[in-house]
Amino acid sequence: MRRRRRRLLYRSIRARRQLTRVTHRPGLSRPDQILGFATLRNEIQRLPFYLAHYRALGVGHFLIVDNDSDDGTAQFLSEQTDVSLWSTRHSYKASRFGVDWLTWLQFRYGHGRWCLTADADEILVFPHMGARNLHDLTQWLDQRGASSFGAVMLDLYPKGRVGDAPYEPGTDPTQVLDWFDADNYSQTYNARYQHISVRGGVRERAFFADKPDHAPHLHKLPLVKWSRRYAYASSTHIALPRRLNHALDPDLRLPTGVLLHTKFLNSIIEKSAEEQQRQEHFTHPDRYGTYYTSLTANPVLWHEGSVRYEGQEQLEHLGLMTSGDWK
Repeated sequence: MRRRRRRLLYRSIRARRQLTRVTHRPGLSRPDQILGFATLRNEIQRLPFYLAHYRALGVGHFLIVDNDSDDGTAQFLSEQTDVSLWSTRHSYKASRFGVDWLTWLQFRYGHGRWCLTADADEILVFPHMGARNLHDLTQWLDQRGASSFGAVMLDLYPKGRVGDAPYEPGTDPTQVLDWFDADNYSQTYNARYQHISVRGGVRERAFFADKPDHAPHLHKLPLVKWSRRYAYASSTHIALPRRLNHALDPDLRLPTGVLLHTKFLNSIIEKSAEEQQRQEHFTHPDRYGTYYTSLTANPVLWHEGSVRYEGQEQLEHLGLMTSGDWK
C-alpha cells in the first residue's frame, strides 16, 4: 500500500504540468481556512448554489480545476473572489477522473488543513447542520484524533421524467429533486482497503438490477485533514493510508454525513448524450452504454417505494447518516 500511495503521489506531481493557473486569490494560505476542491466541466447551472452552500457551511476558499468548459463556467469562476482557478484540456479519465490534478493541489496547498472534496453535483449534509458548521465538526474530529469524515452518496430525483422538471440556477436543487430510495442499500467490508463498501439506491434499482456489482459505489470520504503523504486511491471513495477509510466504521462512533447527489437535474439528458460519446466518466465505459442510453430516453425514476426528502434529520432517522458521539 505504501508503494501504491507513492505511485499515486508521483502521478499527481507529474500531472501539475497539465494545469494552467487562471486566478490565484489572496487569502489562500490562511491556516484556519477549510479548503474546497473540485474538478468540473460545464457546471454553470449548479455552481451558484454549490458555492453558496459550501460557503454557508464554512469553506473559506475553493481550489477548482476547470476541464475545458464551454458554457461560461470558467468565466463565472474567475470572477469569484474566494476561488482560485486552474484550467486544463487534458483527459479527465486519464487523470483518474480529475483526482491526479486535485491531489497535486492538495499536496501543494492542503497540508495540515481540512480539505473538502466534492463534485459540483454533490451537496454535503451532516448531523446538527444549521446549528453547527464544518468548523464545529472538524474541531470535534480533531479532539477525537480523527483525520477523515465519511458520507454516503444519496441520489435524488424528481417524481416525473428527469428531463421535464425545470431548475432555476442558484436555487436549492432539492426543491426539484425531492425524492430518493431509502432502504435498498448493502454494506460489504473490504479488507484490502479496510473500508465499508456501500451500493444500492435508485441507480442500482433502475439501471443495474441484473448486475448489482456494476452499480456505482456510494461510500465517500469528502472531508480529510490533509497531509502530503495522503492520496485518494479511487475517486474519493477510498484513500491511503488505509486508516482514513475507517470513517464509516460504526464501532468508532464517529459522525457521518450524506452527499445529496443532484445528478438528475433536467440537464442530465444532454450531458448523458455527450458523455456517451466522450466516455470520460467511468473506468469501464462498456458497462455503462445501456445506462446512458436509458438516461437519454428521459426516464421516470420515481416508484411507489420512493421517499420524499425532508432534511438531514430525516436521513439520520433512516440510518443513512449518524451523529455518533457528536451530541
